[in-house]
Amino acid sequence: MDEQNLIQLIPELRDRSLTVTPLGGGLTNRNYRIDADGESYVLRVAGKDTALLGIDRACEVACSRAAAALGVGPEVIAYLPEHDAMLRRFAPGRVLTTGDIQQPAILRRVAEALRHYHTGPSGAGSFSPFATVRNYYALARERHVTFPDNLERALELLARIEQDLQSDDPPCPCHNDLLAANLIDDGTAVRIIDWEYGGMGDRFFDLGNLAANNEFDDERERALLAFYFGEIRPDHVRRLRLMRLTSDMREAMWGFLQAAISTLDIDYPAYGRKHLERFLHGERAADF
Repeated sequence: MDEQNLIQLIPELRDRSLTVTPLGGGLTNRNYRIDADGESYVLRVAGKDTALLGIDRACEVACSRAAAALGVGPEVIAYLPEHDAMLRRFAPGRVLTTGDIQQPAILRRVAEALRHYHTGPSGAGSFSPFATVRNYYALARERHVTFPDNLERALELLARIEQDLQSDDPPCPCHNDLLAANLIDDGTAVRIIDWEYGGMGDRFFDLGNLAANNEFDDERERALLAFYFGEIRPDHVRRLRLMRLTSDMREAMWGFLQAAISTLDIDYPAYGRKHLERFLHGERAADF
């Protein structure tokens, strides 16, 4: 169903004078900005076979609503499960870039938003990056994806990292996909969007994922930990760096699986190879 017909199914938008503008940048879904009588919304329509990526749309909506209740995400207006579509309020502010997030004042706001969500009430779903990689790998093999020769070595390294990171820390609500484009800054606070992979998990995966996606150097990794915890501990540094590696491995396998299932015009194999090389290169940087 196209976006115009979907809009007519949403009572809040039906029979209003609307301007609909496609939004670029999405790697999985189709997104549209909708302006109506001085109010703005975003309509998100799921891509093909995204359930294979471990995305539970009902969980995404629950996490989005939890973030909105805590003030770290925009309000969810409507959810159409039969069409895999969600309408949320447009979040005012500037979509951040990697360079923005590396600035101390903005990084502090990002850390504050993350900490606020992590310490909120237990929520829907669960997320393990290690289980996710295994699942993506199995699904990609079923679809006869051709993998790089060094993938086996990467999977062996990931198993060692998983063993090293065993912890008694209880899971907390996490986002698990902290790309710069999912962070919107209004100059006072940062709001987080796109909760597709949200679920109860390890806060250090969020921290490592943020560091990996935004190309933090050692100084910015330590600044993130200082803003988040109020201190820098060697065990926290090590855990962040190992989860940073894990994040790249998740992205690599995501790319290989997307190559088999997505209909979007994106070079997913190249995306997967880039992150796989970063994962293997990072083994030395993490001293593992």
